[in-house]
Amino acid sequence: MQSNLAELLTMKNPDTVEKVSFVIPCYNEKETISIYYEAMESLLKKGILEKLQWEYVFIDDGSTDGSLKIIKELAERNNKVHFISFSRNFGKEAAILAGLHNADGDYVVTMDVDLQDSPNLLSDMYRAVVVEGYDCAAAMRINRKGEGRIRSFLSESFYKVINKLSDIEIVSGARDYRFMNRNVADAIISVGEYNRFSKGIFSWIGFKTKWIEYENVERSAGNTKWSIWKLFSYAMEGIVAFSTKLLNLASAIGIICCMLAFISLIFIVIRALVYGDPVAGWPSMMCVIILMGGVQLLCVGILSTYLSKTYLETKKRPIYIIREKDEKKA
Repeated sequence: MQSNLAELLTMKNPDTVEKVSFVIPCYNEKETISIYYEAMESLLKKGILEKLQWEYVFIDDGSTDGSLKIIKELAERNNKVHFISFSRNFGKEAAILAGLHNADGDYVVTMDVDLQDSPNLLSDMYRAVVVEGYDCAAAMRINRKGEGRIRSFLSESFYKVINKLSDIEIVSGARDYRFMNRNVADAIISVGEYNRFSKGIFSWIGFKTKWIEYENVERSAGNTKWSIWKLFSYAMEGIVAFSTKLLNLASAIGIICCMLAFISLIFIVIRALVYGDPVAGWPSMMCVIILMGGVQLLCVGILSTYLSKTYLETKKRPIYIIREKDEKKA
């Protein structure tokens, strides 16, 4: 099968050697970088992928564990290895964008360095984009084997909630592991918003995408940098970035509470006229105050979240700042 496919690719474009840029964000990943590099080099030198040129674009996202030193050593050994180092930790979203800005391949692949994004899927991804005509091939986990129950439950709940609230669909189990043509990469770069949520951006820009299913793979080494709180913050980022329904919800809650308060007022007046009010209305008053105060704080909180995102967008700060960059990419 692979030999037939290799012949087909050669016949498709015999005079041009296509180039793939691998964009790899890294944050305190010194245990995994060399493992990733060796696995990729072994894979890319055999099968259908050996027909390609390739480059690695490592983005050091403000690591403090010596990750940059390892990447520099790889760059000295192999001129296909490039790196960008941030002035501090700006987050994975900024790292992906920086990698896309500096990737000059005909195709671009975004993937994690911990090998949870299995390199073995690259052949199927390449086939989908180059032979089958898709604009993008994306990896989708069909299970969360090896992941904690609480984390799995929260992740699954997030996809259900965001798909209820948002006008776009984000596939459950979707990864940032993508093999895309140049048009898709340029479209992602053109989305210049400060508050970035890549899974939403991938869905929003459209394009023809093939989903490639795979079973969850545990990290090759080290520990995840995503705590429950970071995952929650990231989920809120996605919901706010791709849905305004929370604002409508705040308005609806306000209307409902006004109606309940009006009904309660009529009930209290009638009760006082018919039975009197020996307790002087203290319990009713406290219930109404607590209810209305809670609703107001909820609605103000929702409005504040959107306002804070708008505030950050209007400041026009750079999404990332580069401290150091290899000369080959300068």
